[in-house]
Amino acid sequence: MALQLLLLLSVSLLFFTPAHSQRRPPFLSTSYYQKTCPRFEQIMQDTTTNKQITSPTTAAATLRLFFHDCFMGGCDASVLISSTPFNKAERDADINLSLPGDGFDVVVRAKTALELACPGVVSCADILAVASRNLVLMLGGPYYTVKLGRKDSLISKASYVEGNLPRPTMPMNQIIQIFESKGFSIQEMVALSGAHTIGFSHCKEFNSILYNYSRNAQSDPAYNPRFAQALRDACADYQKNPTLSVFNDVMSPNKFDNMYYQSLPKGLGILSSDHSLNSDPRTKGYVELYAKNQNAFFVAFARAMEKLSVYSVKTGRRGEIRRRCDAFNN
Repeated sequence: MALQLLLLLSVSLLFFTPAHSQRRPPFLSTSYYQKTCPRFEQIMQDTTTNKQITSPTTAAATLRLFFHDCFMGGCDASVLISSTPFNKAERDADINLSLPGDGFDVVVRAKTALELACPGVVSCADILAVASRNLVLMLGGPYYTVKLGRKDSLISKASYVEGNLPRPTMPMNQIIQIFESKGFSIQEMVALSGAHTIGFSHCKEFNSILYNYSRNAQSDPAYNPRFAQALRDACADYQKNPTLSVFNDVMSPNKFDNMYYQSLPKGLGILSSDHSLNSDPRTKGYVELYAKNQNAFFVAFARAMEKLSVYSVKTGRRGEIRRRCDAFNN
């Protein structure tokens, strides 16, 4: 009898492993809101489409916001929290100050509409994840599955951010290290970098390789010389106007395609990290592959985004459904 109980116990333990030990996040599913908020997908589609048509920079802004949210402690909407006199939140960390407002705005609009349809049901983390996917698709990018059921974080601190997000000025070793520390391979890092096919960078993010680069060269020789001159002209007033920016993909800035990779070997990358992707032997092969084969890029990007979207998500009591996306409930 004792032996039978022992066997039953060991079998039950196999089936009921604790949530944190599972590789796949618990409780997430594509049909999570099917009964509790049946119009979820439609409301998300309407909100993202209308916002993108009104403000064409929304897709890039939302994708960047999603990445900054997920890499800092998981996809849990912690980046959406506003600071208070008692807490300096993530969005006020130095690296997040340039996150464009359109990304925040599309989440607020969707949350407002969803709270009217099904109050207290849909998390801000799920809204941001689905908005990012919808907007990539709207600009011609690949469809990928977004599982649902994330909870919103209970914490957001600016002091935790440094070292969790890659900066374009970091050496490639450090960028790879950040991705690998979160379980992402070099190939996945190069594929996710393809998000630079849309959006823009502020001149202050790459001025160090554009002006007074060295004794012998005004700009980084990795730039195409005529392109470097055009950038210097476009960014001439960046010290007086810190909002000055240029498109990351000068060939097709509003289309999600593989043109970003095609531009890198021609010296048309904007950031120092763009140049490194094309020159580092660990990443160069993937850049060449995605430049030649857009389908290979789309498949790799979709897989990497599916993986990113479930990175360190909060479920159960580890999170909440916020009433407002910019504030904790209590």
